[in-house]
Amino acid sequence: MNRLAVALIAYAVLGVLSWLTISDTRIRAVPLGILALFAVRSIMRRNDTMQADKADAEDEESKDLAES
Repeated sequence: MNRLAVALIAYAVLGVLSWLTISDTRIRAVPLGILALFAVRSIMRRNDTMQADKADAEDEESKDLAES
C-alpha cells in the first residue's frame, strides 16, 4: 500500500474512534473536521507532488529531444 492510502485509513480509524468516544454531537464535530482537513491536505499534497514529478519528466524529455 502506498503512503496516501495508509494515511487515509489512519484518518478514518481515528474518525471512527473519536465518533465512538465523544458523546456530545457539537464537540464530536470538531475532531472530525480536523481529521477531514488533514485528509484533504494529504490528498492535495499528493496531487501537487504527482504533478511536479510529471512536469519534471516532461522537462527532461524535452531537453533530450533538444540535444538530439
